[in-house]
Amino acid sequence: MSAKRLCAALLLWLALPAKADTPAEIVVLGEVHDNPHAHLEQAAELKALRPTAVVFEMLTAEEAAKADADRSQIAQAWAASGWQHFDIYAPIFDALGGARIIGAAAPREAVQRVYREGAAALFGPEAARFGLDQPLPEDQQAARVELQFAAHCEAMPREVMGGMVAVQRYRDATFARAALAALKAYGPPVAVITGNGHARTDWGIPALIARAAPEVTTHAIGFVEAETAVPFDETRLIPPAERDDPCNALIKK
Repeated sequence: MSAKRLCAALLLWLALPAKADTPAEIVVLGEVHDNPHAHLEQAAELKALRPTAVVFEMLTAEEAAKADADRSQIAQAWAASGWQHFDIYAPIFDALGGARIIGAAAPREAVQRVYREGAAALFGPEAARFGLDQPLPEDQQAARVELQFAAHCEAMPREVMGGMVAVQRYRDATFARAALAALKAYGPPVAVITGNGHARTDWGIPALIARAAPEVTTHAIGFVEAETAVPFDETRLIPPAERDDPCNALIKK
């Protein structure tokens, strides 16, 4: 390339708008729950992001408030939640810095009521804002029923999977609402620690945030063990965890 053309190319490049390095207002970090590599990756993201608050799928608001008020109580709050494997989640808490700890887990009794009363009734006045007052499109409902059927090792009747889908919608909306509340209270960026199923951009937390608050920017990263068609803004492969077949405990021999 001639010096003249090189100079022209350089001037053109300098005239281009700078690439924004500002993170999304809400960053959703998916995971495979029992995979320690996922949590190390999430911890690295938190260190780089330095969020104002981190929303946890695993902790209720009460459990998180205790941990947030006294960081020495994090392990105890985790144990109270009934969630396992605190040791592999510990790097996430080590990476929090000054971020507030926010819990978004629905109490067990609320989840059980979703089966009887529906997601909208349990969610409250903002149900319509998150689309819980409307049925899913038939194709999406069918796809989600099949996903739940497979996730439960095909060991439960398909007829009950509709309730599982309702619970998933309720939980997605609950996590999205908590993330938006944290954003309003503490400012951006806010991070969300959750399973990959909740992080998907087509119908998970990002989609519900887009519906409820379209002005809010999100970015979802799925940390997955194999190539997947599940949509995320970013998909990152992690080494698979060693585990027994989880279906062994559900399928009668």
